[in-house]
Amino acid sequence: MSNESNTDDLSLLGHSENRLPQSPDEATLETFPNRNSKRDFTITLDYPEFSSVCPVTGQPDSAHLQISYVPDEKCVETKSLKFYLASFRNTASFNEDIVNRVLEDMVAATNPRRMTVRGKFSPRGGIQLTAEATFPE
Repeated sequence: MSNESNTDDLSLLGHSENRLPQSPDEATLETFPNRNSKRDFTITLDYPEFSSVCPVTGQPDSAHLQISYVPDEKCVETKSLKFYLASFRNTASFNEDIVNRVLEDMVAATNPRRMTVRGKFSPRGGIQLTAEATFPE
């Protein structure tokens, strides 16, 4: 197995970019080839500092997002994922919509064998909400 990887197409990794995208529509999820695509293995990505805005009250929401997936031919590059998730910080959206949007965007970028996105949102009005979306359904 070769130690070389195809990273020529990655625009964030190894660069000192510090300007975050203003919205998920502006963000780019970059990928690289999975050098172990003949084997099923699970990648789990935790993002405990997720934030967004409630579309009704305008108040900030926070969550612990977890993305678990079995890659096929592509893996997500984590710096681009960090920038993508941070782009939600000023985005007004319901918690359930966020989890489903992240799943849809990640599936579109990586075309995984399986993926689950789980968001455990901080309590509001004494109720803690957890939403989970899975691919394939």
